[in-house]
Amino acid sequence: MNPAFMILSAFLVWSLNYETCIAGEGKLWREGKANYQSILSLSQGRSHGGSHRKGGWVWRLMKESDTAQAELTTMVQQNGGKSATFNVLDYGARGDGKTDDSKAFEAAWADACKVVASTMVVPSGPVFLLYPVSFSGTNCEPNIVFQLDGKIIAPTSSAAWGSGLLQWLEFTKLNGITIRGSGTIDGQGSVWWNKSPVDNPTNDLESSASSAKESNYSSSQEVSIEAARKMPSTRPTALRFYGSSHVTVTGITIQSSPKTHLKFDACTAVQVFDVRVSSPGDSSNTDGIHLQNSKDVVIYSTTIACGDDCVSIQTGCSGVYIHNVNCGPGHGISIGGLGRDNTKACVSNITVRDTAIHDALTGVRIKTWQGGSGSVQGIMFSNIQVSEVKIPIMIDQFYCEGSKCRNKTSAVAVSGISYQNIKGTYTVKPVHFACSDNLPCTGITLNTIELKAIQSESNKSSGPFCWQTYGELETATTPPIDCLKTGKPISNQVQSNVDSC
Repeated sequence: MNPAFMILSAFLVWSLNYETCIAGEGKLWREGKANYQSILSLSQGRSHGGSHRKGGWVWRLMKESDTAQAELTTMVQQNGGKSATFNVLDYGARGDGKTDDSKAFEAAWADACKVVASTMVVPSGPVFLLYPVSFSGTNCEPNIVFQLDGKIIAPTSSAAWGSGLLQWLEFTKLNGITIRGSGTIDGQGSVWWNKSPVDNPTNDLESSASSAKESNYSSSQEVSIEAARKMPSTRPTALRFYGSSHVTVTGITIQSSPKTHLKFDACTAVQVFDVRVSSPGDSSNTDGIHLQNSKDVVIYSTTIACGDDCVSIQTGCSGVYIHNVNCGPGHGISIGGLGRDNTKACVSNITVRDTAIHDALTGVRIKTWQGGSGSVQGIMFSNIQVSEVKIPIMIDQFYCEGSKCRNKTSAVAVSGISYQNIKGTYTVKPVHFACSDNLPCTGITLNTIELKAIQSESNKSSGPFCWQTYGELETATTPPIDCLKTGKPISNQVQSNVDSC
């Protein structure tokens, strides 16, 4: 018989079995692919920074998705159509919520790391106490799945943290890492939040943001301030990804982090969807999702309640698309603070749309420190619904934590910012544009802005505020935003800063 015919026949038989074997994996990728397809709808609206043309970041996201799909298919084929699984219970994890299971998790990871497209299983039912642990991928095979269906909790004793750590659970230098499931990562952060005085104090507006109704933490979970004082001053992020590509987080809950709940640093091709982040509104500095030096990021169908920014976008980020997010309580969705300690910051091509923000300090915000350099450009905020937000729309180039910041002439340039279809209610002021005297904000456009004040005896709202802000009102606004300047400033420093990025 012809050898080529035999090979072809064998492949056809195998392919019928293979489609059944990877049906579960395919569902996850189809969901992600469908989301990427939805990004294309952006191209029907206003384009900013050329992000929607072929070769731009949207197209890169889709190309990355196709490449990752092909790689995963190949890897599973090489394993005979099956994914090797490594259950932490098989490595000695107790899951009693009292015994440190870190060694068992590390052992399971070490074996999973050696196998292409393997799955490390954290089963439902048990509660696993984990001390700080890093799942390193320096020598790992690609496309590993961390299947989280159980609950992981952080230690609350000061001895577990030594003099202080920046993260609790960390995944580093991986190519293709997925955390998925119905499980929970619980940072048990109240032991840190109750430190007195609060570390990293924010400005007056932020310090007054918390209220009793924002707290969703039961009284049985509260700890004494005396116990909190024993914890180190450095508070850890609950879950951090560093230097990784093709990262997916889906289905899980991250709650009560000591500080930031989910952080991506120096990552590319990131997807976050169907994730729940939960901490009280008065838990200080507990960002929901924090991005820095990361590119091609999609966050959608996610609910975030926290004590700081629901999503924080820092320097080095570009190609970020956020949609269908429910934010609140918290401090809204923020770009910055950028340029702290006279540093250079570059952020571009960010889209936030189809999002609800409620009971928050701000809605959509850009904040930069005086003395910085670089630029923020090509930003679109569209279809944002706000409810009882103090200041729904904000640009603050005088951002300062505390009250001891000196005036400086240099600044991070802010240009090409589009606000479209932002509606709802506010309690302090509808718009706050405070731009640099030496480097005004330019290209600020507003379209279909409808914001109504909620008045009370204890809360006196004011009208829009603009300082050194240039742009265009494309439609009438409610209330009227008459303070926006038309045209462009005389200085060409804005373009110089943009070019430097």
